[in-house]
Amino acid sequence: MKYKFIDDITSDVMYEAYGKSLKELFENSASALFSIICQIDKIEPKEIVEVEVDAEKVEELMIEWLQKLIALVDTEEKFFSKFEIAEIDEKHLKAKIYGEPITPEKGGTVVKSVTYHKYKFEKTSEGYKVRVSFDI
Repeated sequence: MKYKFIDDITSDVMYEAYGKSLKELFENSASALFSIICQIDKIEPKEIVEVEVDAEKVEELMIEWLQKLIALVDTEEKFFSKFEIAEIDEKHLKAKIYGEPITPEKGGTVVKSVTYHKYKFEKTSEGYKVRVSFDI
């Protein structure tokens, strides 16, 4: 399982994402985010945007990554459906994200920002797990 949605809040959307590695966790978390923002299965990976994010620790890196992706929807005017982490460690990541120009018929829910409400990042026996909520 890559991610699942948790239905215990109304003004926000929350999910848990999973990964055997940090790379997989960050890719799966991005996929979960874009399954909220758009109809991800209908978005063609036609155009590439390179992304680089830094933070003081891995828990903050996840927040910064997701916030950057939300901002790119507005600045690039694109929906994204494919996420490839090229480099990642506890404080830095480089990625290529793939998508296409925004079209209203492929839209979903507008995500305003990542919140710290019930945020949880943990290393598990299987790899990693993160719980994230978004203000919508």
